[in-house]
Amino acid sequence: MKNMFQKCMSAFVAAAFLVSTMGTSFAATPETVQAKLDLCETDTYGQPQTGAIMERINKLEKDYDGTHRTGSMMARTNAIYDSMYTNTATPSILAELNGIEWTIRHEVSATPVQTRITDMETELNGKTSEGTYTKRIRALADYAFGENQLPIEITTVPANTLVKIALAEEVTTKNVKKGDTVHFTVADDVIVDGRLIFAKGEPGTAVVEKVQQARNFGRNAKLELTDYKVKSMDGTVADAYVGEEAKEEMKQYAMAAGASLAGIILLGPIGIIGGAFVKGKDIDLPAGTEMYVQTSADENLFGVTTTLVAE
Repeated sequence: MKNMFQKCMSAFVAAAFLVSTMGTSFAATPETVQAKLDLCETDTYGQPQTGAIMERINKLEKDYDGTHRTGSMMARTNAIYDSMYTNTATPSILAELNGIEWTIRHEVSATPVQTRITDMETELNGKTSEGTYTKRIRALADYAFGENQLPIEITTVPANTLVKIALAEEVTTKNVKKGDTVHFTVADDVIVDGRLIFAKGEPGTAVVEKVQQARNFGRNAKLELTDYKVKSMDGTVADAYVGEEAKEEMKQYAMAAGASLAGIILLGPIGIIGGAFVKGKDIDLPAGTEMYVQTSADENLFGVTTTLVAE
């Protein structure tokens, strides 16, 4: 009962956000060699590496493929970057790793590639393996699926697909300011046409558009978030917002917890949901606060085939 009450209050609190559908990219695609290396190294090792640029390129190539490519510095960096992030005819390395990890754990972590591979090898075999990251990922795929090719296919994900999210950190009107980034994770798997699209644990962000602390005469604090971005299983970042479907889902979520909706009213032209707070109080959203967002547009994304059904 306590857990259901907490979920209810989580929905009430989340519903008090003011929302906007405006948005830009989760993170702009890096353009320079340095920026692309920093991103590849951060996702692979946990942080950018030091040393000469060519040494860093050589290390990434050796760790993933066991050999060095030919061509210009930019061409080699682009090849590494594309293999890690770009989903075209085949899924990227990170998409494959996400699919494997979800199959093994039913959750995707945000730890670096080398840590994820080592942890899963230890979990499955009691020890780590040798060889390139690519070879070790293929071996993990074999354990997870019985073959070294993942059952991943392109899936059309329609606009307004609902995604349940949970704050990864505390957010209060006392400690955030306009322009701050708010981090969250996907709280439940999202399955479309039998394929996992958004995996539990995948990261996302929103941006603080407006914040106003509680004031005299019983005026409540206000918090407006915008630019919701949710990372899908294949690594693509999808735009999201709190629209009518998401707001309705939050209302149903509260009702399922046995809560009265007498104190929740819809206000304003964009459907601000309020009334969940004592007047004159600041907004204090603990880590784990849950809410719903919905995708902004149709997306063609790689999804892992699964026999599970969406809840």
